[in-house]
Amino acid sequence: MTIMLTILIITILLFIWGKFTPDIIALMSMLSLFVFGILNLSETLSGFSNPTVIMIAALFIIGEGLSQTGWTALAGEKFIKMAGKSKTKLLLLTTFGSGILSGFVSNTGTVATLMPVTIASAWTINTLPSKLLMPVAFGSNTGGLLTLTGTPPNIIVNNTMLESGLEGFSFFEFGLIGLPLLLLTLLYFKFIGHKLLPENKTNNKPVDISKTLHAWIEAYQVDGEYYRLRVRSVSPLLNTKLGDWDFEKNHGVSILRIKRRHPNRLKGKTPFIELPTEDTEFLYHDIITVKGETQAINVLMIKLRLGLLPLEPLANELRNNLINREVGMTEILVTPQSSLVGKQIKSIPFFNRYNVQLMAAARNSKPLTKREITIKAGDAFLIRGEWSAIDNLKKHHEHLVICGSPEGMAKTVTNITSKSYIALLSLVLMIILLVFKIVPGAIAALISAGIILITGCVPMEKAYKGISWISVVMIAAMIPMGIALQKTGAASLIANALVTTLGNLHPIVLLAGIFLLTTSFSQVINNSATAVLMAPIVIIAANTLHLSAAPFMIVVAISASTAFLTPVGTTTNAMVMTAGGYKFIDYLKVGAPLLLLFLITSLILVPLFWPF
Repeated sequence: MTIMLTILIITILLFIWGKFTPDIIALMSMLSLFVFGILNLSETLSGFSNPTVIMIAALFIIGEGLSQTGWTALAGEKFIKMAGKSKTKLLLLTTFGSGILSGFVSNTGTVATLMPVTIASAWTINTLPSKLLMPVAFGSNTGGLLTLTGTPPNIIVNNTMLESGLEGFSFFEFGLIGLPLLLLTLLYFKFIGHKLLPENKTNNKPVDISKTLHAWIEAYQVDGEYYRLRVRSVSPLLNTKLGDWDFEKNHGVSILRIKRRHPNRLKGKTPFIELPTEDTEFLYHDIITVKGETQAINVLMIKLRLGLLPLEPLANELRNNLINREVGMTEILVTPQSSLVGKQIKSIPFFNRYNVQLMAAARNSKPLTKREITIKAGDAFLIRGEWSAIDNLKKHHEHLVICGSPEGMAKTVTNITSKSYIALLSLVLMIILLVFKIVPGAIAALISAGIILITGCVPMEKAYKGISWISVVMIAAMIPMGIALQKTGAASLIANALVTTLGNLHPIVLLAGIFLLTTSFSQVINNSATAVLMAPIVIIAANTLHLSAAPFMIVVAISASTAFLTPVGTTTNAMVMTAGGYKFIDYLKVGAPLLLLFLITSLILVPLFWPF
């Protein structure tokens, strides 16, 4: 037990020190338990097969599915529109929005989605990001208490109950306390918190996409070069392939995008061809986005009997029809060290070989219109393509500078597609499976995540990137600590100390003690690790006093999510620290009154919903 408690104390100190990432600390702790003979091999590695860990990893994929298909961006945009120019409305809507979203999407994913739009909106209505970002972080932490899957501590305490032979919590049961606490958070920031939030000036005024597009249009002078043409029934293009015509050589026209319009002719084909290839076939009623000089377009229309369709203002046309979540636009610059300097290239074929489209070229702020050019340092090219293709271009020519991020632009696209509905329905399916207890929670989450992956809502590589592996590995590696606490009797020792000092006074006093002990841990170590440590201790304490474990376990979940006093307790707090220009003292000043309100509210409401 002495070795066990020493390892525990060192683990907590390492978490506080912050020199190593949480997953490394947890793995070192797990290995120490094995090396000192406290746990055997199966016990040491048991966390990696634990349903909690599997479920949390699957939830990250589901959250990424909602983000990639536009739901989170759309929700964020709607909240901002509703706020108008009111700073108070914007504060409340972003806080409430982050709370609601985090009930179904990971807290980290929620803040990652809402942070850019919150920063942009703050500047738009002439306020500072520091007046909004901390409430967004606190709102996401609180909103995780709305559902069983809202935050890892909920899942951890629920699974601990089930593993102890007790009845677990239903999917929306956490909302009985989560919703009042979220409303309390809103009232706090409306009447008290907004006065305590600092006015920190930061240099993170975001680049406006519309302004960026307007700047590109002006710099490359591409206005008047983009058109939309319709393939009519009499067009010789019908049922031919793009490669049959060599539009670049014969007509000086680039084919950028094709939209299928005739459902009877699709025959399983995708309705959008974002980056047409030589094998792309033209169908009746196709709408083709093309780039070329007006005279060349006129000749093309007459020769191929194509109809001309009205075009939106060019900036809107580029944003609405040429940029989406898969495909973006960016500007690349040639540096003096580039191997391309001095080379003579045929500009369009050169970029085509890298599966990107050349939209425009410029030198010394003047457009380059020649088909064949000798590249000089400082030449700029506006290109369109998938992010991976642009990245490959940079790998082949390392001294190219990519300005901006097409992938970042794509995340601002809010159009809802069929895949968006698939992602949403997969979430609904998981909720149904959990509410009616048709399958275990981990299986329900895996089914939903599987649907999102199989249907292509999230590409596999993005799904893996969307999982917070640090959190997953840390939780898996900390679960053996809970086993060791019980196996060595350390959990019983701490539980007996709680029972002896507080339990004999009144259950409410014990509830307050558990809340304060858990929230103290959560300020300096990850909330999941806190829940893993406290859950078995609280179960033993409740059983010793012959009390229901439910109210105490609910308080563990609540207090594990109240890391309001420091920026290191949760990832969300750390995420907004730099963007809001916050200092440690800011979290303490704003978070302490809210933490006190959470304690008082929990002591009043928890026993009402979950009697002792």
